[in-house]
Amino acid sequence: MHRGAICVYTIRVSTTAERIRASDRAYATLLEEIQSGALAPGAVLAEVEQAARLGVSRTPLREALQQLSADGLVEQQSPRVTVVTGIDAGDIRSLFEIRRALEESAARLAADRGDAELFAALASEFAAAGASLDAATGRDDYYALIARFDHAVDAAVDNDYIAAALRTVRTHLVRVRRMARDNRTRLAASVAEHRLIAEALAERDGDLAAHATHVHLRNALTSILDSIQNSDNIHNEGQP
Repeated sequence: MHRGAICVYTIRVSTTAERIRASDRAYATLLEEIQSGALAPGAVLAEVEQAARLGVSRTPLREALQQLSADGLVEQQSPRVTVVTGIDAGDIRSLFEIRRALEESAARLAADRGDAELFAALASEFAAAGASLDAATGRDDYYALIARFDHAVDAAVDNDYIAAALRTVRTHLVRVRRMARDNRTRLAASVAEHRLIAEALAERDGDLAAHATHVHLRNALTSILDSIQNSDNIHNEGQP
């Protein structure tokens, strides 16, 4: 009896773990598709069809959709139909308001607490990054470098509350960055801006790091809003 109970318990734990893994896989796939634009704003995520497409049962799919809903990336329109949320100029301004507060504070803290040699090395990598931006792989490498830079800042700040808030912001920021991905002029300016931030961190100059971060975010927001405006103008010109 006791041995049988252990077997039943083991099976239940195994089943739960498998469901969690399936939920994690579904979440990761849907997150990447939403952030990359493969699932565009307004795309319908019907429960039955998505479960079949992702090769999971409906329970882990629902768990994945619940997590995406908590992230603000999808919203439920009916009990079994969920859609990808849109992102407009107002959303982007709000995102940058919280981003500015968090990242400028993080820059000041990282300048005081961080590894100066690490940030000096990252500054050198940003200095070299501009030469490869014309290639698609170069842009991918640049965004990977930004991710490593962000991780280094997070590690230097060593504040779980700030890190958690920034993770939420960056989840949405991936979608927003696509709007400026093909703007070669803006990308080149972004490289120079990141280099200045990294150099300020290497010099432990918190005021300069925060100011350089402020300028970078202001320029990024302006560029993204301009991209939205230009896209809207092109769309309107094509209307009869």
